[in-house]
Amino acid sequence: MPRVAETIRSSHNRDGAIVLDVRQGHMFSLNFVGSAILELLKQGRGESEIADTLAARFEINRDIAEADVAEFIATLKRHGLVESI
Repeated sequence: MPRVAETIRSSHNRDGAIVLDVRQGHMFSLNFVGSAILELLKQGRGESEIADTLAARFEINRDIAEADVAEFIATLKRHGLVESI
Protein backbone atom coordinates (compact mmCIF):
# COMPACT_ATOMS: atom_id res chain seq x y z
CA MET A 1 0.00 0.00 0.00
CA PRO A 2 1.39 3.45 -0.86
CA ARG A 3 2.02 6.12 1.75
CA VAL A 4 3.22 9.70 1.53
CA ALA A 5 6.94 10.00 2.27
CA GLU A 6 7.84 11.57 5.62
CA THR A 7 9.88 14.29 3.88
CA ILE A 8 6.81 15.69 2.12
CA ARG A 9 5.07 18.88 3.20
CA SER A 10 1.95 20.17 1.47
CA SER A 11 -0.46 23.06 1.51
CA HIS A 12 -3.95 22.50 0.11
CA ASN A 13 -6.65 24.90 -1.04
CA ARG A 14 -9.76 24.70 -3.22
CA ASP A 15 -7.68 24.85 -6.42
CA GLY A 16 -5.19 22.11 -5.53
CA ALA A 17 -1.98 21.85 -3.57
CA ILE A 18 1.65 22.83 -3.44
CA VAL A 19 3.91 19.96 -2.39
CA LEU A 20 7.48 20.33 -1.14
CA ASP A 21 9.95 17.49 -0.84
CA VAL A 22 12.24 18.87 1.84
CA ARG A 23 14.85 16.16 1.22
CA GLN A 24 15.28 16.94 -2.48
CA GLY A 25 14.25 20.61 -2.36
CA HIS A 26 11.69 20.13 -5.14
CA MET A 27 8.24 21.72 -5.32
CA PHE A 28 5.24 20.36 -7.17
CA SER A 29 1.85 21.81 -7.99
CA LEU A 30 -1.23 19.57 -7.95
CA ASN A 31 -4.70 20.25 -9.31
CA PHE A 32 -7.72 19.65 -7.06
CA VAL A 33 -7.98 15.97 -8.01
CA GLY A 34 -4.28 15.35 -7.32
CA SER A 35 -4.68 17.21 -4.05
CA ALA A 36 -7.61 14.98 -3.09
CA ILE A 37 -5.61 11.84 -3.90
CA LEU A 38 -2.66 13.03 -1.81
CA GLU A 39 -4.93 13.83 1.15
CA LEU A 40 -6.56 10.40 0.95
CA LEU A 41 -3.12 8.77 0.86
CA LYS A 42 -2.17 10.73 3.98
CA GLN A 43 -5.28 9.29 5.65
CA GLY A 44 -4.00 5.78 4.95
CA ARG A 45 -6.45 4.93 2.20
CA GLY A 46 -5.50 2.36 -0.43
CA GLU A 47 -5.73 2.79 -4.20
CA SER A 48 -9.05 0.96 -4.48
CA GLU A 49 -10.68 3.03 -1.75
CA ILE A 50 -9.32 6.24 -3.29
CA ALA A 51 -10.76 5.25 -6.68
CA ASP A 52 -14.15 4.58 -5.05
CA THR A 53 -14.07 7.97 -3.32
CA LEU A 54 -13.12 9.86 -6.49
CA ALA A 55 -15.69 8.04 -8.62
CA ALA A 56 -18.43 9.06 -6.18
CA ARG A 57 -17.16 12.60 -5.53
CA PHE A 58 -16.60 13.54 -9.16
CA GLU A 59 -19.31 11.30 -10.67
CA ILE A 60 -16.95 9.45 -13.00
CA ASN A 61 -16.71 5.83 -14.09
CA ARG A 62 -15.06 3.65 -11.42
CA ASP A 63 -12.70 2.01 -13.94
CA ILE A 64 -11.48 5.38 -15.17
CA ALA A 65 -10.95 6.57 -11.58
CA GLU A 66 -8.98 3.40 -10.78
CA ALA A 67 -6.71 3.82 -13.82
CA ASP A 68 -6.15 7.51 -13.12
CA VAL A 69 -5.35 6.88 -9.44
CA ALA A 70 -2.86 4.12 -10.34
CA GLU A 71 -1.16 6.37 -12.91
CA PHE A 72 -0.98 9.33 -10.52
CA ILE A 73 0.43 7.25 -7.67
CA ALA A 74 3.03 5.77 -10.04
CA THR A 75 4.07 9.33 -10.93
CA LEU A 76 4.29 10.27 -7.25
CA LYS A 77 6.49 7.21 -6.65
CA ARG A 78 8.81 8.14 -9.54
CA HIS A 79 9.35 11.53 -7.93
CA GLY A 80 9.91 10.01 -4.47
CA LEU A 81 6.81 11.58 -2.96
CA VAL A 82 5.14 8.27 -2.17
CA GLU A 83 6.65 5.04 -0.84
CA SER A 84 5.31 1.50 -0.85
CA ILE A 85 4.88 -0.06 2.58
